[in-house]
Amino acid sequence: MKKVILSVLAVTLAACGDTPSISSATNKLYEVLTQQTNGGSKIRFFKVLSEPNDIKMLQIDENLTNKINKADFYASNFIILNMGEKTTGGYSIGIDNLVETDKNIVITVKETNPEPGSMVSQAFTTPFCVAKINSKKEIIIK
Repeated sequence: MKKVILSVLAVTLAACGDTPSISSATNKLYEVLTQQTNGGSKIRFFKVLSEPNDIKMLQIDENLTNKINKADFYASNFIILNMGEKTTGGYSIGIDNLVETDKNIVITVKETNPEPGSMVSQAFTTPFCVAKINSKKEIIIK
């Protein structure tokens, strides 16, 4: 019986150590607002939106309207990653890595292609991603 109680106590304490605090969970450097296989541009491009009027245009998209508030206009930058038009499904684009330095934020983009010979939809797709960067530092996209 002592072993069972000690095991339960050990598991409980281990679980408490792995739980992130509320402040660190809400203080992320970036948040992916939407990442989809369709709805992007036919051409490949990456765009940083930092001016309030540019950011306000994102709110036209019904998927983003409730994810952007007025405070974000002045405290955050936004990035749009468009992979361009693809002839099949199985493609995606997103953030692979993000590094903050004293002067800027360096974002590494991850583009995923379908495995050769894999089953994919036979339809044109336009993968894209929109992310909020919780900083007004200069953004460099790789």
